[in-house]
Amino acid sequence: MRSRIVVLISGSGTNLQAIINACKSENYPGDVVGVISNKANVYGLTRAQEENIDAQVLSHQSYDSRESYDQALIKLIDTFKPDLVVLAGFMRILTPAFVQNFNGKLLNIHPSLLPKYQGLNTHQRAIDAGDTEHGVSVHFVTEELDGGPVILQAKVPIFAGDSADDLIARVHEQEHRIYPLVVKWFCQQRLVMENEAALFDGNLLPASGYASEE
Repeated sequence: MRSRIVVLISGSGTNLQAIINACKSENYPGDVVGVISNKANVYGLTRAQEENIDAQVLSHQSYDSRESYDQALIKLIDTFKPDLVVLAGFMRILTPAFVQNFNGKLLNIHPSLLPKYQGLNTHQRAIDAGDTEHGVSVHFVTEELDGGPVILQAKVPIFAGDSADDLIARVHEQEHRIYPLVVKWFCQQRLVMENEAALFDGNLLPASGYASEE
């Protein structure tokens, strides 16, 4: 049984595309069955439509509160009967009720080596701090912003003279590699969240997520 994946976006959808491409590969255990954006006319919606994936817009501007929007979003997501909800550049802070509704089947990708640089402008913040490495984290979503248990991280170097755009390009390359992999693990039921901790093949993952010697 292939897992049903719903992806939430707000923009161009490069991570969405990486996941769609992975789903086409042999023996990949899931399919993107729906894409939802809080913004109209973003390229991520076009990507979905070109792949004949149901693409919906649910504008947050049509709702008078974060809570009412999230309740409508839950209802829309539920129409797809998803096994997994993937946040891929979805630029909304989620309410506790939303997170609890999809507890254990909600993934996010964040452009930093969490717990460093939660929130926005992570690339410039890493440069300004004089860091020599930066990266990206895939994590389960909990009520704490960018605070859920980390599943997998990828590191990139920061070179002297790097701009934020240089770093963004380097990090994006790693995002498109690790996000489809984590989604695959979830669809294979190798990855679960229990008591706000990530377990992989039944083993508790360390704070920095899965680490392989390969």
